Amino acid sequence: MNRIAQFEKVSWKQFLNDVKETFPNMKEEEIKNMYEELLLPQRATKGSAGYDFFAPFDITLLPDETIKIPTGIRVKMEENWVLQCFPRSGLGFKYRLQLNNTVGIIDSDYYYSSNEGHIFSKMTNDTNENKTVNIKKNTGFMQGIFIEYGITVDDDATSIRDGGFGSTTKK
Repeated sequence: MNRIAQFEKVSWKQFLNDVKETFPNMKEEEIKNMYEELLLPQRATKGSAGYDFFAPFDITLLPDETIKIPTGIRVKMEENWVLQCFPRSGLGFKYRLQLNNTVGIIDSDYYYSSNEGHIFSKMTNDTNENKTVNIKKNTGFMQGIFIEYGITVDDDATSIRDGGFGSTTKK
């Protein structure tokens, strides 16, 4: 088995800034407690492909509601690997809980971005059965799977990333 990555927490300062931006009314003491209790992603069994990401706080999503979740997590991985993120299978099956970008792609160079490679998840309760999703703090809500990839023989990419969504196409 290839051991190619390591999960870490982002810094306290980065987490505080990102949570405050996402939830401006949240108190700093509540954010500090959340940060201290963050769990790093882990596999549930030795046969699991996916690393479960754990909710940093209680989440309730009514039908058609969306939430942006700062996970407090970053990942350092070898080049030529990508972390693909999906909703946990059971949540997708029971509630149609979906990532808004369908599959989260965390590239190896994202770790070095000015936001410390902070992984966010934006999820929508897309139920067609009028179900409310309740996810308790420290419960798995998303899973990440490491995938090795190749590039074309004539690839000449030399740009350097600095950010998340859309940063590789910014000039």
